[in-house]
Amino acid sequence: MSQAASLETLSNTKLSRRMILGAVPATAVLVACGPSAPGGLGEDSFGSSETSDAAIDHSMWNNLLQEYVVEGSDGVNLVEYNRFKSEASDDLASYLAAMQAVAIEDFGPDEQFAFWVNLYNAATVDVILKNLPLDSIRDIGLLGTGPWKDDAVTVSGRTLSLDNIEHDILRPEWQDVRIHYAVNCASIGCPNLAKEAYTGAKLEEMLEAASKAYVNHPRGFGGTPDQIIASNIFDWYQDDWGSVQDVLDHAREYAEGPTAELLEGAEGISGYDYDWGLNLA
Repeated sequence: MSQAASLETLSNTKLSRRMILGAVPATAVLVACGPSAPGGLGEDSFGSSETSDAAIDHSMWNNLLQEYVVEGSDGVNLVEYNRFKSEASDDLASYLAAMQAVAIEDFGPDEQFAFWVNLYNAATVDVILKNLPLDSIRDIGLLGTGPWKDDAVTVSGRTLSLDNIEHDILRPEWQDVRIHYAVNCASIGCPNLAKEAYTGAKLEEMLEAASKAYVNHPRGFGGTPDQIIASNIFDWYQDDWGSVQDVLDHAREYAEGPTAELLEGAEGISGYDYDWGLNLA
């Protein structure tokens, strides 16, 4: 079997568990995933210290990730949520409390980027632990709305939702498409929850690794050269890249092996899919 055929087989196998965009009302997608364009906090944006070389301690979160995140046989990182809840929910609460006590304006841009990614991911795990058992994060709330617009954390006196962190802080302030590979929505279709905490010192390295991993996994890009099937992330947030062609050009920068063969010469994307199943180990 060719590499391209292998990719197609794996992609088609997973499609039975995935949610095809065309089968879901557009309003439902917008409710579930938040706004398709960043809003920004305007005059209420958090400041930063361009000269600061101070680092935020994420060791507690790092230890939790290493203990409870496991790599599945298909390359998808899964979380042992039930064991996490019984053994370390208090540790997670302590980490979240410590992060909410940080004076984030005193840190440089890379430290802030890492801070917001870790805070988003830790707060997401926290809401999952508080709502177990679950089949999907979209089971939280009414009509598949999920927890994204609920108050989640308070930083420098400002109460923020998960949507605020992603769409009003990370996306507009950094304008880096690799944000989508770093934040994790507790779903199989999402880019992996990293097994280590993001840090300012390793930010570029980790963002590049996360980008390469997702682009080269069938849940990022699959199908056949004549019928490319991409993650819904590249549709929901296409404006962050610019156009479908910009998405493909971006993907080719990271594509290797069978994915590079799949995307070589591709001029369009035939469809999108996404698996909202909980990333439960």
